[in-house]
Amino acid sequence: MGGKKHRGKKSGGHEREAVAPMSDKAYRKALKPLHAELVAMQQWVTSSGAKVCVVFEGRDTAGKGGVIKAITARVSPRVFRVVALPAPSDRERSQMYLQRYVPHLPAAGEIVIFDRSWYNRAGIERVLGFCTEEQTRQFLQQTPTVERAMVDSGIILLKYWLEVSQEQQALRLQSRIDDPRKTWKLSKTDLESYSRWYDFSRARDEMFRYTDTGWAPWYVVSNNDKKRGRLNVISHLLSQVPYEPLERPAVTLPKRQKPHGYRQPDQALHWIPTPFQEL
Repeated sequence: MGGKKHRGKKSGGHEREAVAPMSDKAYRKALKPLHAELVAMQQWVTSSGAKVCVVFEGRDTAGKGGVIKAITARVSPRVFRVVALPAPSDRERSQMYLQRYVPHLPAAGEIVIFDRSWYNRAGIERVLGFCTEEQTRQFLQQTPTVERAMVDSGIILLKYWLEVSQEQQALRLQSRIDDPRKTWKLSKTDLESYSRWYDFSRARDEMFRYTDTGWAPWYVVSNNDKKRGRLNVISHLLSQVPYEPLERPAVTLPKRQKPHGYRQPDQALHWIPTPFQEL
C-alpha cells in the first residue's frame, strides 16, 4: 500500500496516522482468496440446508451497494439473493410493518442479503417523518422478539451498519453531483441525510440501544476506505458462518466429438461492429 502517511488528529489521547487509500492491485489480491471462500461457503450452505440472512444498513453514501457487489461478484444469484424492496404499496402500508419482509427471509440452502431492510422504520422513515413516533416505538420494542424468532428457527442473522465520517460523506455526495456516471445515485434523501446528520445519528443510537441484542448484534463497519471496508465485511461474514469446505472432485475435460460432416451454413449472420478489436 503505497503513498505517504500523514499525521492525523488525536483520538482518545493518542495520535493516529491517516493511512493512504488501498491500491486497486492490493485490493484485488486480497479479494481473490475471499471470493474463493465465499464460493466454499455457498457450496456448504446448499449442501447443508443452512439459512443465512445478512442485513446492510448505514448512512447514505456509506457504500452498502459496493459491499454487496463485492460479496456477490463470484457466487450464484440463485443462492445469494439480494433483496432491495421499493416503497410499500397501499396494501403493504396497511399490513403489520414487518410482514412484507417475511416472505423474503431465506429458506434452506439460501443466503439472503437485504440492501436496507425493516430498519428503514428506525432510520429514514423516522427522521423524515414517514412514520409516527409511536410507530417507531412499537417497531423498536417488537423487533428484538421477531429477530429472536428468526434465529430460533435456524436462520443465521447478521446485521451490519456501515459508518462514514462527515468529511467522507461530503466528498462522495459532491462526486455524485459532479460525475455524470454517478448522478443517478443522487436523491433528495441523500441531501436530507447530509443536512440532518445529527438527527440520523440520534436515530441510529436509539436503534442500537433497542436492537443490539445477544442473539442479533449490530456489527459496525468503518467504511471511509471502501476497499478495506469490503474486505473487512467479507472476512467477518465468513467468520460468522460455520461452513466447512466440501471436497472437490477431480474434473477433466471430456473429448470433444468429431465434426462428422458438419459445415458452417452459408447464412449471413448479423455480427456487431468491432471498434474494440480482438487481439
